[in-house]
Amino acid sequence: MGKNKLRRFAEMKNFPNVFEPTALESLSENFALRGLWRTDFFKEPQKMVLELGCGKGEYTLGLAEKYPLHAFVGMDIKGARIWRGAKTAVEKGQKNVAFVRSRIEFLTRFFAPAEIDEIWVTFADPQPKRPLKRLTSPRFLDLYRQILKPEGIVHLKTDSALLYEYSLEIAQQENLPIFYASADLYATTENLPTHLQEIWNIKTHYENLFAGKGYSIKYLCFGLSPKAKV
Repeated sequence: MGKNKLRRFAEMKNFPNVFEPTALESLSENFALRGLWRTDFFKEPQKMVLELGCGKGEYTLGLAEKYPLHAFVGMDIKGARIWRGAKTAVEKGQKNVAFVRSRIEFLTRFFAPAEIDEIWVTFADPQPKRPLKRLTSPRFLDLYRQILKPEGIVHLKTDSALLYEYSLEIAQQENLPIFYASADLYATTENLPTHLQEIWNIKTHYENLFAGKGYSIKYLCFGLSPKAKV
């Protein structure tokens, strides 16, 4: 491991906005902030939003700046990436931002039922050969249901046609409410939801990278409570 990475990991341990749960906390429900994020870390935010696979935290930071009355938590296993986002938040004095370094499979250990209002999945690995590891597979959707409010929503932003089409198909198969779906998000602004108009200019490193190579950016927004049968 390089000296820079070691230095960053050491620095990150002193950041007030970074949490690195122990193995015991990841396998139990003993994480201190579970169920208490709103009262014990944030100042009673209007909403709590979770970004999964947040990388360097560009989306988490951009949303937090746009909505100062909401709280945003970025989650990723890569410490070097989280260091960048956490350091930026500290430097900017963004008190409505936190990061959790852990595997997404353990998220129910860190967040209590109905503690989260929205989940963002931004430019996740499409896992072409391992569909069960896709972050919109039924396995992961079941995890999200355990921490999302009943009316909570999931946002997917991706350059991958495979992941987008797969996610849309899963939502349809599970009879989930689909609020917006676009295979080419920036091709038109017609009928664009208000929340997307407000965050139009927030883009991650990977989004800019893929868009620069000519990939269309796809977006899907859906709920996790199945629609009532007619």
